[in-house]
Amino acid sequence: QVQLVESGGGLVPPGGSLRLSCAASGSIFSINAMAWYRQAPRKQRELVAAITSGGNTNYADSVKGRFTISRDNVKNTVYLQMNSLKPEDTAVYYCNFAVLLLGALGGRNYWGQGTQVTVSS
Repeated sequence: QVQLVESGGGLVPPGGSLRLSCAASGSIFSINAMAWYRQAPRKQRELVAAITSGGNTNYADSVKGRFTISRDNVKNTVYLQMNSLKPEDTAVYYCNFAVLLLGALGGRNYWGQGTQVTVSS
């Protein structure tokens, strides 16, 4: 019904920047919250940043001041601008959308496939 496609991961040295994107397509009426999560090896998945349909944002303490989440409601896309990257930011990053489906089918949460971010010299 809904597909999320992520892009923008890669290898970057400490102090570098990356911009992640996640675009949704399919039977979408509207999208409420959009969020980025990450999961490092041997650790639980954690919330990195989230943004509501009205543009309110919240961030994990570990990324405040370095990461910025934004969204384009026309393109059904969320972005994560990551600056001043640190080795501890290394993880697989996943987007998550709270979607209201067309045809009065209700709402569901969808996940992207994940994109690897590696911060290393």
